[in-house]
Amino acid sequence: MICEQRGRHMSYAGLGRLVAVVGPSGTGKDSLISAARVRLADDPRFCFPRRVVTRSMHDASEDHDSLSEAEFAQAARGGQFALAWQAHGYHYGIPVRVLDEVAAGRIVTVNVSRTMIPQIEDLFARVLVVHVSCDPDILARRIAARGREDAAEIKRRLAREAPLSVTNATLVPLTNNGTLEEAAARFTAILSSA
Repeated sequence: MICEQRGRHMSYAGLGRLVAVVGPSGTGKDSLISAARVRLADDPRFCFPRRVVTRSMHDASEDHDSLSEAEFAQAARGGQFALAWQAHGYHYGIPVRVLDEVAAGRIVTVNVSRTMIPQIEDLFARVLVVHVSCDPDILARRIAARGREDAAEIKRRLAREAPLSVTNATLVPLTNNGTLEEAAARFTAILSSA
């Protein structure tokens, strides 16, 4: 779903850039975004809005605002999301203010579902997709360590392979098999050159 207000922003979409961070759950997307937010805190070119999810935060690695399903539906009807989608039984939304941030020339970094890439490419003129991945055994350990999923859910997540394709966006792969510090340095360098 794309917000109804998008038309008024389209003529400004080329000024900034949207960085869509995608990849399987457990690859460290939120941790990388949080680390980059700290590293780039003094650079006004960058914006890291929190997404909205109909799930409470379980640990410090998650970084989102929580709403109930009813609150989320009301916010969506009120045009409060630039992008919204459903996955794994939850609703996710990116605040509508990202449209103004990109229009103002900022580099806006958000954690989104790869299924949203076509809508993102329609909405923003300049898109960078950072695809975060890691080896399956590392991914399984990370998912198990956060304690949100049981063994069957972990197996389903590992088996889920959604296709990733871009049309107009620039696609940059980022493998996160090592330490957070190593991957965060590479991620921040990618953002700095966006």
